[in-house]
Amino acid sequence: MMSRDSFDAVLFDLDGTLIDSAPDLGAAADKMRTDRGLPSLPLEDYRSMAGAGARGMLGVAFGMQPDHPDFPALREEFFINYEQAMTVRTVAFDGVPELLSELVRLELPWGVVTNKSVRFAAPLTAALPLFAGLGVLVCGDTTPYSKPHPEPLLEAARRLGVPPGRCVYVGDDERDIIAGRAAGMRTVAATYGYLGAQADTVRWAADGNIASPGALLPLLGVSNISGAAL
Repeated sequence: MMSRDSFDAVLFDLDGTLIDSAPDLGAAADKMRTDRGLPSLPLEDYRSMAGAGARGMLGVAFGMQPDHPDFPALREEFFINYEQAMTVRTVAFDGVPELLSELVRLELPWGVVTNKSVRFAAPLTAALPLFAGLGVLVCGDTTPYSKPHPEPLLEAARRLGVPPGRCVYVGDDERDIIAGRAAGMRTVAATYGYLGAQADTVRWAADGNIASPGALLPLLGVSNISGAAL
């Protein structure tokens, strides 16, 4: 457990940490299959790769890698499909609205650092009331780097006016923990997101692990939401 006097802001990854966007990501890729007369695949085939964006979705849908000559064209087709239906099935994970409301109540600044490009992250967060209290949004193309490089996290801290060492970063992928550590932040692994069966979160060496969003504030030594347990 951490202590409240050890941090001044909380930063989050987006997909797989705050929101479950896998249904819309999977649908965008699956439409490409059905448009070509191929059978639809179940959402669960896409879910574990949702955090990998177009690369992951096209890998599932067509077994295609980024070095394939057709990848750029199919990636843009996927982007267009996704752009047209980003919030049809996307929802917050259970407990996230309460978590964010509690951060606002406690006057704790919070923000999002995602590898999703601003093309998608900005309209998505603008469309969902969940993000009304968002203090900062740093996307995959906000800086010249994306996670696991620490620069996006450092940029978020600068925009919040909080020293990196006074921030906690929460994410559901190993690259989130690598980026957080490199930025000098405390890190928390969200194990409820898009983790594949082979993920070994212990090896990530985060400062804490949570199996549900409601477990975060107790871990931070702040408060307990609806009796949530670690």
